[in-house]
Amino acid sequence: MTVALGAVSGCDGQKTAAGGTDALADRARQVAEAWDGPTAAAAWRAGYHPTGETAQLPLGGLRSPADRRAFEERSFVLGGRLPVTWPRHGQVTWAAGGSLTRPLRGVEESYWSLAATRVGGEPHLTVTGAKPGAMRVATTRGPAMVPAWLFTLEGYAAPLKLAAAIPSEAPRPPIGPARDIPGHALDQLVRISPDGRSVTVVVLHGVCDDAPAVGVPETRGSVVLSASVKERGGRGDCTKQAKMQQVAAVLERPVGDRVLLDARTGQPISSKGLPGISPSRG
Repeated sequence: MTVALGAVSGCDGQKTAAGGTDALADRARQVAEAWDGPTAAAAWRAGYHPTGETAQLPLGGLRSPADRRAFEERSFVLGGRLPVTWPRHGQVTWAAGGSLTRPLRGVEESYWSLAATRVGGEPHLTVTGAKPGAMRVATTRGPAMVPAWLFTLEGYAAPLKLAAAIPSEAPRPPIGPARDIPGHALDQLVRISPDGRSVTVVVLHGVCDDAPAVGVPETRGSVVLSASVKERGGRGDCTKQAKMQQVAAVLERPVGDRVLLDARTGQPISSKGLPGISPSRG
């Protein structure tokens, strides 16, 4: 994905200089020290924070390219009635033990987080109904069973599942954002590998830069990620654009329940999930 930012500039303007890289490393250590205190990290670990998909396709996946395109473009048509009542709260239950009561998203709100518009174009998927259920979601505390809406799709025997539990709001960071370090904050968490040893994030960098690298200083209670751009030889003019790129960082040991942090913002890195789904204090 490429995002246009403006005029033409020299490619060197996109780089993180050696001094900036050192400053970023120092900043990462400061963020780790701040979060390794007892309050913020404990509050983060106590919450429900998804690190994987909060929507699951019908068992076996979507059958045709047209259906896959409809899902990707969020082209849905409501061809039946949705429930008018539902539980307002539900239990998130972790496989490793423990549970948490969370407010639940209503069925209509959940449906409209799937559907981009009220008029489905072609191709589209038709939702014929919905009922409450549960689904497995990867979280910062490991896998959990989470209350979900099970949407029935025309032509499919198995439902499309969408997590209904609203994620916990991140605690107030014990350190403010950095204002004097070049580069961009990490955009979002994409995935954590099944063994917890690899973390994939979205990085924003200039189109004229070499591939970005993600630094990963680790402590007992946190993993601090920071993106920098590798030096490129030569100079030249290029359009002043930025692009988003997925970058995987390999860890020395599994993430476990450690908090993933952005060095520049000082805040946890979270999965954005579907559009319109945001954390809550509830």
